[in-house]
Amino acid sequence: MRDFLKRTVQIGYGAIRAGRNLTFAFVFSAAGFSGAARAEPVQIVALGDSLTAGYGLNEGEGLVPQLQLWLDGQGAEAVVQNAGVSGDTTAGGLARVDWALGPDADALIVTLGGNDMLRGLPPEEVRRNLSAILEVAAGRGLPVLLVPMKAPSNWGADYKTAFDAIYPELAAETGAILAPEFFSGLMAEGADPSDPASMGAWMQADGIHPNAQGVKLIVAALGPAVLELIAAAQDGAP
Repeated sequence: MRDFLKRTVQIGYGAIRAGRNLTFAFVFSAAGFSGAARAEPVQIVALGDSLTAGYGLNEGEGLVPQLQLWLDGQGAEAVVQNAGVSGDTTAGGLARVDWALGPDADALIVTLGGNDMLRGLPPEEVRRNLSAILEVAAGRGLPVLLVPMKAPSNWGADYKTAFDAIYPELAAETGAILAPEFFSGLMAEGADPSDPASMGAWMQADGIHPNAQGVKLIVAALGPAVLELIAAAQDGAP
């Protein structure tokens, strides 16, 4: 975890001669101070799998760097830390969430469940792991952005119904912020996850991971929810 620069401006007004007040006011104004220390950027941990880690992409093209660039463009005071591990499941995320958060996290993004779904792991197991991750964040008073994944139909209608319900139900139960579905930015451009051909322009050759342009669309759809997360962290909301 990175060290944070802390500025504290202390002025003993009683010790300053009246004739020097104007001089001090000018100096501090020119230096960009308003009499109070500037707030530090919100530290956001992005806990996820290869979709978060930036699998198959060049440096700067993955989800976290593109999200950081988007937030910077919005003037958001936040730093996004990449805690994505390729191949990770919700169980893996739960096993490392304490370590990933460290002592300085202010907020958490959870983008897990894709590998569970691809392996056909039981939805009740996925729910249990995600719920436990949210409990860890709640215990630290951290707001959470929960990013949903959607199951394909190849595991059957019952599996899809049970899996897809996990994210909105957990958000309702815990107060986590529910983001748009991970690939919603692509669907807004006409892509259909059930039709791989329609996704081709925004996906890598494996058909699973987005390319750089796909990530850009995903970030544009996800960004407003991240701004909501930042506001919650700044307000001190759990």
